[in-house]
Amino acid sequence: MHNVSSQRLGLFFSDHHHWLLQHVQRRLNSRADAEDTAAETFCQLLAARIDPASLEQPRAYLSTIARRLIFDRHRRRRLELAYLERLALLPEALHPSPEDRYLLLEALHQLDRALSGLPLPVKKAFLLSQLDGLSYAEIARRLDVSERTVGRYMTQALRQCYLSTELS
Repeated sequence: MHNVSSQRLGLFFSDHHHWLLQHVQRRLNSRADAEDTAAETFCQLLAARIDPASLEQPRAYLSTIARRLIFDRHRRRRLELAYLERLALLPEALHPSPEDRYLLLEALHQLDRALSGLPLPVKKAFLLSQLDGLSYAEIARRLDVSERTVGRYMTQALRQCYLSTELS
């Protein structure tokens, strides 16, 4: 049985890989990024343990996974660029080592994933508090809301962070 499913996956891959790679490459500027995204798309299909024969529209399914991965890639890049722009404002003596920079970027990506799905004002309040060290009163002024609302935002964001650590 395992051999049959492996064979089926191999055929599915060979039937759709070239199409998916071209499809993804039209949306990305880099062949290497397109290859990574296509590979990750198939990895997610494997991780979901879906029998490719059960898919009525396999290319639509692969396209949906790839589109999500491309969106995540762009979001990660924007986050990295924002971090590097902030880092460039610091005196060079305060720049973290390459290892620390990598760890900080990974922490930012985890935080971004944890906060995904929250409304923008909630994210802003959380980041202003945790990254910029602003008080609830200062955040309330910046976001033009009450301190009580900032408190609710913080509770919502912290709950989301806690739940994301429970799931991982």
